[in-house]
Amino acid sequence: MPDLFLELRDESGGDEQTPAPLLEEDALLLLREAEFSAARLIPWGSNYSFAVALEASDGRSQLAIYKPQAGEVPLYDFPDGTLYRRELAAYLFSRWSGWNLVPPTVARDGPRGVGSVQIYIQPEGDHPDRLDFWGSQDPRVERLVMFDHLINNADRKISHCLRDRDGKVWGIDHGLTFNREPKLRTVLWQFVGESVSPGLLAELRLLDARSSELRATLARIISPSEIQALERRISHFAEHGCYPVLSTRRNVPYGWW
Repeated sequence: MPDLFLELRDESGGDEQTPAPLLEEDALLLLREAEFSAARLIPWGSNYSFAVALEASDGRSQLAIYKPQAGEVPLYDFPDGTLYRRELAAYLFSRWSGWNLVPPTVARDGPRGVGSVQIYIQPEGDHPDRLDFWGSQDPRVERLVMFDHLINNADRKISHCLRDRDGKVWGIDHGLTFNREPKLRTVLWQFVGESVSPGLLAELRLLDARSSELRATLARIISPSEIQALERRISHFAEHGCYPVLSTRRNVPYGWW
């Protein structure tokens, strides 16, 4: 699967422009209120996704990824029409945890109806150490691995792992998350059977102490039973401090690249 690189162009079709980074609250306001000025179907993936340009009333432009509910393919193991809400839930959980691994995301109406709209993160581009980095035990990678365990991510492909031009780690494409049943499928298995690093374990214990807050944070976005399952996963890792061994079922997402 190719990486997605997008640019804004001026009205004359001139030079490519990279939008200036936004503060999180500014990004959320723009995502909620800006007009859709252009949309183009992303030609891969199981569900319909669109690269969109957003134009704010103050003249600012921003690129985003729009995933309408109407474009979701029904799945036997996820309730119909809920994938866009899981994208939002992943962002809210990432923000609540303080890990900030998911780009700002909202749910709103768009050209194809209600869906998730997420700020587009331009990846760093071809880098000689890219695959080595994602296969490493770098603390930034470990935090993303733990994030996937907690949200029960069934679709962590290598193309869903990004570093931006400043080297910050991001995770994208979180529609297949927060299932009540074990669904973890990922390409990041380098920590299997190992102890959680001391610093991350300390963070998990702090999150466990606050986990009741999630009922308000995620209310009406995912189901109460899915929130309870999330709380149990946090408590499990905080108590045991160890990554699980590989299961006998499928552990890698289909189309793992």
